[in-house]
Amino acid sequence: MGEQEETSADGVKYYRLSEIEKQNFYKSTWIIIHNKVYDVTKFLEEHPGGEEVLREQAGGNATESFEDVGHSSDAREMASSMLIGEVHPVSVTTEQN
Repeated sequence: MGEQEETSADGVKYYRLSEIEKQNFYKSTWIIIHNKVYDVTKFLEEHPGGEEVLREQAGGNATESFEDVGHSSDAREMASSMLIGEVHPVSVTTEQN
């Protein structure tokens, strides 16, 4: 287990913002939506809005952009298949202050 990643007792993987921010390139693209971490790397070329939209959000919080678009329930279900964990509670607290 990496220094930036932790697994809770119920099996949820937590990632710190410093680790998520590093995943901002073509071979590893992660985004945050509602404090959940998604690995969208394999979805870049398939994204209906174009890969540029995801690349702009890579390594950061895409919640506002995701909600502004008004994604369908199908899109939300598809996103759930890319879920890899959650933002570490320490990072969430730090980000909000």
